[in-house]
Amino acid sequence: MSLQALFFDAAGTLIRPAQPVGLTYSQFAARLGVQTEPEALMTAFREVWTMTPPPFHPVERPPEDDDRGWWRGLVGDVFARVLGGSLPENTLENLFGDLYCHYARPQAWTVFNDVLPALSELVRDHRLFVLSNFDRRLRNILAGHDLMRFFVHVIISSEVGAAKPHARMFQAALEDADCPPGFCLHVGDDMICDVEGAQSSGIQAFHVDRPENGLAALVQKVRSGAYSGLRSALL
Repeated sequence: MSLQALFFDAAGTLIRPAQPVGLTYSQFAARLGVQTEPEALMTAFREVWTMTPPPFHPVERPPEDDDRGWWRGLVGDVFARVLGGSLPENTLENLFGDLYCHYARPQAWTVFNDVLPALSELVRDHRLFVLSNFDRRLRNILAGHDLMRFFVHVIISSEVGAAKPHARMFQAALEDADCPPGFCLHVGDDMICDVEGAQSSGIQAFHVDRPENGLAALVQKVRSGAYSGLRSALL
């Protein structure tokens, strides 16, 4: 039996922000009279992202706010790090609301050039899924770029209640695919969340590391039988 289902990470694998996050944050802040440097915001975003634990909720009790509160906390921490203190509550609320709505728009994101050719090829004989640390905004983003047609289902962390690399995410994907882990492949750009997380759940993984290892290389490996479920089961 050969590879049956492929799970794709979204941000960093299929899509990316249309412009640097620091620049977007700075532009939206300036509209409210808050002056910041895009480079400083970008650095702070990376630092806060690395330090902030991902959302986690009890089993079968996903967040009612679709993890909106988690994102609000992250944005507040980013600006506090750059400004040396917290934004006024009303300013933060308005700024975060603007940013949250902005990143719900398909136009705020761009699709990597290798995505459409790869998905068009792989969907011919595999079932494709999205498995992403994102919230319900992702479906509108993917639909706006005409990507939803490739996927059987979009599995998001805000509905599972846990984020990759937590095993609950990968278990949700396996249940959706109704497929043993040895016959699935997870594709993503993050070594910990995507590669190590998938492998810990018995799922093979492809590390997206453009330009050296993009989705064109994925198609070549799939077509060559590099991810054989039968081979995996025998090892």
